[in-house]
Amino acid sequence: MQVLELIIFAGLAVIVLYQLYSVLGRRVGRQPEDQPAAPVGGPTVARRAPVLDTPDEGVELTGLAAVKSKDPAFDMNRFLDGAKGAYEMIVKAFAEGDRATLRNLLAPSVLASFEGAIDAREADGRTETVEFFHPPRADLEKAEVTQGDLAHITVRFLAEFRSRTKGPEGEGVDDRRTAELWTFERRLKSRDPNWTLVHVDAAEA
Repeated sequence: MQVLELIIFAGLAVIVLYQLYSVLGRRVGRQPEDQPAAPVGGPTVARRAPVLDTPDEGVELTGLAAVKSKDPAFDMNRFLDGAKGAYEMIVKAFAEGDRATLRNLLAPSVLASFEGAIDAREADGRTETVEFFHPPRADLEKAEVTQGDLAHITVRFLAEFRSRTKGPEGEGVDDRRTAELWTFERRLKSRDPNWTLVHVDAAEA
């Protein structure tokens, strides 16, 4: 009898254990091993093909590039050297009242302004001469091309010179430091290589 009871209890235990295993051993939801394996080297980001900047055929050039496109022989250093020479020549011609030299270098509007100052000085019975201590400093301020081939280049000049004046009140000596913006103009397709002074402005030193 006891043996029979042991067999029955053993059978019941087997049934209970089987049911527990069937429930506890069942996978519920997503398991860690269900996740896709991470690629070696960490996460990756989809990369877009690089976009290369290509010049648009319709792009309009500006500044010195525009000048060079119309006149490939243009050289900025040579231009600035010539501008320095023109600056000294014009300042001296103005001081001395040399209208003939000024007419070859100035636009009509600038010439009229210079001649008006010369006339006033002569009416006062005064004369003037200028002596530069050293060549002026010239730096490019701005360059542009308009109307097809009309170039304007603005140069910042820094200069030191001595002005000697004589008049009814006697003789005077004045050492000056000036800062000015001079704008030169030229048709780039013209055979004439000379530039004309078309505008003068005061500038900060």
